[in-house]
Amino acid sequence: MAPKPTFSTSIQPPPGPNAKLVLPSKTSNTNPTIFNDAMIIRKSVFIDEQHCSADSEIDTDDCRSWHWVLYDNSTATSTPVGVIRLVPPPQTPHAHLTEPPAAVAQGGPEYDWAHEPCIKLTRVAIMPSSRGLGLGRRLVETALEWAAVHAADIDEAAAQVAARGNSPVTPAPWRGLVLVHAQVDVEGMYAGLGFETDQSLGRWDEEGIEHVGMFRRVTLHK
Repeated sequence: MAPKPTFSTSIQPPPGPNAKLVLPSKTSNTNPTIFNDAMIIRKSVFIDEQHCSADSEIDTDDCRSWHWVLYDNSTATSTPVGVIRLVPPPQTPHAHLTEPPAAVAQGGPEYDWAHEPCIKLTRVAIMPSSRGLGLGRRLVETALEWAAVHAADIDEAAAQVAARGNSPVTPAPWRGLVLVHAQVDVEGMYAGLGFETDQSLGRWDEEGIEHVGMFRRVTLHK
């Protein structure tokens, strides 16, 4: 009988605005180790399995976001099998997702500073061999538990964006609002974690996959 898998989680802090992040197959790879493990999973699930664009997998949020990587420790060498990314405020305007690319390219703000500050959980992925074990839920809970006690770090991350000249206002403090852009086939999982679908955001297509916006709030522990 195969041994029951055991898992551990490691956190990758934001690599910083000067980091040169690349897909793990690139030869000139200077990615932080945990980030590279995160990208191994993201590449396998989003690019290879779901056929999303390799060119847009690494985006401008990666340098300022936290990642958690879940490792399967049932063998001598720990294997990365799950990932989640937490993007601190501010978020891009929702119109960037719903309007034609040509309209977005004509200009407009890079970030939505008018919306109540929210963190966004994205790039949630589990390798096929580890699905059905509740690991996606575990990663979401891990990220939310961390956020609830690290509001100051989240506020500092938003302040750093503002300091680089991207804010017309002083950023408001984060008060626990959490956003996910959920693929519709996992909307039920997020609902089970307390997220509610915001019907006003509608449904939109990302890389050929239909998404919905969902929110919940966590209680902050200072």
